[in-house]
Amino acid sequence: MSAHQDAVDALVDLGVRNRWYPIASSWMIRDRPVPLMRLGERIVVWRNENGEVHVLADRCPHRGAQLSKGWNLGDRLACWYHGLEVDGSGTVLAMPAIGDCPLVGTQAVKPYPAFEHMGGIFAYFGDELHPEPVPFEYPEELDSPEWSAILCTSHWRCNYRYAIDNVMDPMHGAYLHAESHSMGRGDKDARMRVRDTEHGLIFEKINQRGVNFDWVEFADTGAHWMRLSIPYQGNAGPGGAFGIVGFVTPIDRENCRVFFWRTRKVEGWERAVWRFMYKHKLETLHWDVLEQDRIVLEGMPNDAWDHEFLYQHDTGLARIRRSIEEEAERQAAALSAGEPAAAAE
Repeated sequence: MSAHQDAVDALVDLGVRNRWYPIASSWMIRDRPVPLMRLGERIVVWRNENGEVHVLADRCPHRGAQLSKGWNLGDRLACWYHGLEVDGSGTVLAMPAIGDCPLVGTQAVKPYPAFEHMGGIFAYFGDELHPEPVPFEYPEELDSPEWSAILCTSHWRCNYRYAIDNVMDPMHGAYLHAESHSMGRGDKDARMRVRDTEHGLIFEKINQRGVNFDWVEFADTGAHWMRLSIPYQGNAGPGGAFGIVGFVTPIDRENCRVFFWRTRKVEGWERAVWRFMYKHKLETLHWDVLEQDRIVLEGMPNDAWDHEFLYQHDTGLARIRRSIEEEAERQAAALSAGEPAAAAE
């Protein structure tokens, strides 16, 4: 296998670059630095004395020890091994063990641009040709005061593409989730179609709408995200349909972390009622649905793709697979040529 194909496969397996990815829930990052693996890269996430989030490569430039095992000094991290101090930009501020160190004042640790939004922490993973972050356009549900959103996240022991395939497959809701309080209705067969959008596509049932998990949208707006809507019965509280905005972040080739913002268009006192009902009644039911997805995907072999028989219901996920493979090919070719990749159409 060629070096180029190896590079393409790594991007497909571990996530294409030059995108924003959610890396953790806000509550996961407190006073101590936290080590994480994301997109096959070891990172450390920490907050400064003002509560601002920073993300760095989890490697001390002195001897390679993990910065995440060190101390948070407020405006910097100090390595546990020999005390080297580095700030949120990756610049070495001090090497206390010696008085004159050439590392001091240099940006010796890779920083990852990061921000916090709606209870989640996002980081930008750029390649060597794109170190500066691209703009990120939020889906409406995460950007409009008309919507309320609650984040849930989970570690799934499968490649991230299995999780994307699962969301891009509306038909499984009528079977895998048939006992769910919100997805037990509707036809168990359907004709499907793809509709292109400005930033991606919608994969939907042709003859059924507003009954079950009847459509899903995939978009690329500086990050890859998916959106779907599940109709609610009246006893599920005020507001419109129950929506999900989902992101999937690779950890390594065999693990990923899913981030699902549960959304509802609801304002005022009705928002407070819905959030109360969700936390005290509905959340457990929705975790049951996620567990059903997790159990099925974790039980699939790593090479399930090599033994598939896809049919018309799988058109949406096949399109997304192809788009990821094409983006990986573009990025690998650009890196090989030393030129920025052209924007994907």
